[in-house]
Amino acid sequence: MEALQRNEPNLQKAQEAVQAALDKKALEPVLLDLTDDDTYADYLLIVSARSDRQVRSIADHVVEALAAQGHRPLGIEGRREGRWALVDFGDLVVHIFYHPLREYYDVEGLWVDARRVPLVVPPEQRIRPHDPEELGYSLAD
Repeated sequence: MEALQRNEPNLQKAQEAVQAALDKKALEPVLLDLTDDDTYADYLLIVSARSDRQVRSIADHVVEALAAQGHRPLGIEGRREGRWALVDFGDLVVHIFYHPLREYYDVEGLWVDARRVPLVVPPEQRIRPHDPEELGYSLAD
């Protein structure tokens, strides 16, 4: 219980990042709780986007939303290219992927033992497994 209380502000920050990403129509968010692991962050947020432009839009909005709460990123990588943006807030790291790259790199698969924080995600922001038509690309792309 003490660990949960100690990390409650970090969880709140992570949930604010989830909401900011969802506000920009991010797909299939996964929030990993790494507080029990001795690792570089307490929370890892992974989301997908339908295009390079949407990757940039989600990254910018997450930064703006958390800045409004007094949280500044330590670093931002990949935003300009728009294929995979990483926003590092220290205790929270946000990965925004163009969806085909998310499937390829499978970052959440590296954290298979991490606890997933339950999230409420609108049905239209869920991805059915192996439905590339829904994303607007084909596996031949």
